[in-house]
Amino acid sequence: MGVPVDERLEKSELEFYNILVDRIFSTLRVCVPGIIQEFDPTSQTATVKVAIREQVRQENLEYKWTEIPLLLDVPVVFPRGGGYVLTFPVKQGDECLVVFSDMCIDAWFSLGGIQNQIEKRRHDLSDAIAIPGLWSQPRVLKDYSTKHVELRNEDRNQFIRIKEGAIDLVAPSVRVNGVNMTTQEAYSEWIDGGGKVDE
Repeated sequence: MGVPVDERLEKSELEFYNILVDRIFSTLRVCVPGIIQEFDPTSQTATVKVAIREQVRQENLEYKWTEIPLLLDVPVVFPRGGGYVLTFPVKQGDECLVVFSDMCIDAWFSLGGIQNQIEKRRHDLSDAIAIPGLWSQPRVLKDYSTKHVELRNEDRNQFIRIKEGAIDLVAPSVRVNGVNMTTQEAYSEWIDGGGKVDE
């Protein structure tokens, strides 16, 4: 039967390896929830606050809950392909999923195409990418449809709903080429009459 590692090493050696492992894992980033602090619609990048504090070992070897510095110039993901894109008006306070690239993304982000790494780094805070759409339990959606596909606002008083045999467009004003196709009365009748319910 093998002898456990902690019994084979001197106490000082074991502490050294514990510190080494802790340091490696404290710099290895994968993904984490974040909160948008600012969004730049021109560059389509964001400043993001990491939503979870981290226990960081101090010089005295004690641990302290520490906030991660703000992530700057973070590319934001929107569904895009084939010449089409779905955009959202990203706002301060929106929650998101932040993933950290396996390699340095600087050259690719600036130039596109296939690029060499400007700097050899892995899973670094500098290589964050924000994906809007992840949310915590205090922000769960009300009136979530389990039957239909919907493009909606959070209050679900304006939405496009695709269901078998029909597409519902619900809003105070539905314009086609600038021409209003509905009335406030028709909208109020729909919403007040149960239009927010799966039907």
